[in-house]
Amino acid sequence: MTSRFSVASLVLLGSLSALAASRPRYGGEVRVAHAGPPEVGEPSLADTPLEATLLGLLSRPVCSVTAEGEVHPALARELSRPTPQVSRLTMPTATSAGAMARAWMRLASAEGASPYRALLFPLRGEGRQISASGATLDLALAFPWPDLERGLCHPALAAPASAATPGPFSAAGRGALDAQLGWPRGRPYLDRLQLTATDERGLARLWSSRQVQVELGVSSETDTVSGPLLYATYLAFSPRRVPADFRQAVESAIDREDLTRLFVHGPAAPMPHLLPPALMQQGPKPRPSAPAAKTSRTVTLVYDAALDDQRAVAERIQVKLHERGYTVALEPLARAALRARWAKGEFELMLHALLLPPAPGPALAVVLDAAGRKDLLGVELPAIGSLPDASARDARARDRALALGASLPLVPLYAQGLGVRAMAEVGGLVMDGQGLPSLDGAYLLPPEGAGIGGRP
Repeated sequence: MTSRFSVASLVLLGSLSALAASRPRYGGEVRVAHAGPPEVGEPSLADTPLEATLLGLLSRPVCSVTAEGEVHPALARELSRPTPQVSRLTMPTATSAGAMARAWMRLASAEGASPYRALLFPLRGEGRQISASGATLDLALAFPWPDLERGLCHPALAAPASAATPGPFSAAGRGALDAQLGWPRGRPYLDRLQLTATDERGLARLWSSRQVQVELGVSSETDTVSGPLLYATYLAFSPRRVPADFRQAVESAIDREDLTRLFVHGPAAPMPHLLPPALMQQGPKPRPSAPAAKTSRTVTLVYDAALDDQRAVAERIQVKLHERGYTVALEPLARAALRARWAKGEFELMLHALLLPPAPGPALAVVLDAAGRKDLLGVELPAIGSLPDASARDARARDRALALGASLPLVPLYAQGLGVRAMAEVGGLVMDGQGLPSLDGAYLLPPEGAGIGGRP
């Protein structure tokens, strides 16, 4: 449940006493190190929490979700519901409205090869026909779906970074990002962010030598904070290419607690059910007995070559499935190639990681599409959306996730978040409902400030 993460989600990376004593002030530069790629591109592929954070500096979705679950405009200037079946977005310009419409139509298209297209499924035509009228986007719904806006806030639904759809910062070269003075939500407090891409060892070295003030992607559990763990990893399998008892073989062979503790970058938690702990209660799930021994079978497991922990997890699965009579060949792929293989169904086994929305209904939609069961969207989503109360919709989505889990070709493994720490002089760094830090709200404190995760 989200409540177990509420404290971490609401923590400011700057002490409350310092915030009370010092008003946010404009100006200055903050040096940020991260363990991610130097550049991020297509939003639907930049979906690790770290990459989504970096992309969000340059390009934002139309709205954002707070840690309390409230939806607020981001790139859009205004969100409204003129009728229950129409969501209206007022964008900064006609150009940005057109760019957003094109980005969503591309995502919803067959060649988009993205499970995040499920967030647009409730729209008439499933988001494939969206047009702008000046700076306004009117989104007509095919069925009641009060959670549309909670889905539209997902980072994968941002447009590629461009002048038409700006973010709070703009690239200034050599890792520097300058504040966008015309950002619709008001210019960031800082004048500039200076980004450095490194690895885990580099993060530790830069932090200990005080060469950076903020670090993203820190796996230490002692001096970091994180929001809800919504980056969920599944072992997807093709039912046509593996035996009927394959799920039983996996569930009997893998200990999620050990897998998460020993092979997965933190912050992380085991995920025995279809949705992560941040979205649904994780009751006990006994491990089944091993299926009857059969003739050895060779299968190929594809995984994301850019994620070191996916390689480690793939190797662990390889070892554990060998005990169940499977010879597992490992094949690392670039993320675009991995998603293309998923879209075509051209795989036997796949480690499939998804950044889920912070709402059970939209999250279930993404998972159903990722499982290759887009047909279920038209069955499950209207029944969820017909409930006017948000708590009732969330409960219905959790119940359906529990009921459908055993029938989908996905074995849930673990959920992750983004670990962040800041030096004492940085205040105002808040984790949003998606589990991402809002760097455009950060500012420099006077020397006497103190920071959580930092040092006095």
